[in-house]
Amino acid sequence: MTEIERKFRLHCMPKGILLSPGKYIEQGYLITENGELRVRRKGTRCYLTVKGGGDLSRDEWETEIPIWAFQTLWPATEGRRIEKRRYTIYSGEDCKLEIDEYDGALRGLVIMEVEFPSEAAALWFILPVWADVITEVTADERYKNKSLAVSGLR
Repeated sequence: MTEIERKFRLHCMPKGILLSPGKYIEQGYLITENGELRVRRKGTRCYLTVKGGGDLSRDEWETEIPIWAFQTLWPATEGRRIEKRRYTIYSGEDCKLEIDEYDGALRGLVIMEVEFPSEAAALWFILPVWADVITEVTADERYKNKSLAVSGLR
């Protein structure tokens, strides 16, 4: 499967929009070179994900795994982890907006990821009015989750 996504750094959590309670996410990286292999716990569900390289568009494969598999792999991610709360907003333009409010060492960082059905849709995307103070970081390696997990925000 191909993931088509743009990323934006928000200077703070958006005000004036209704957000769901969000889900707490812990993710750690087993491999961070030439793509990535990660484990993630999102609420009560756990996942194993493989991602290829790229910025706007990249290959991605994900499968749900049992909690015992997550717990077995988690210690191997020591030093390569992030924590965040994810809020999802569905847009009428066939795209999903996810706002990640980071915790731990990255507390205060807010990133909005927008997933698209096609590269054309990604190129034509217009930011919502509530996202007025924002910087696009799609191609900035420092804002990839694996980079944040390994190096923090440089």
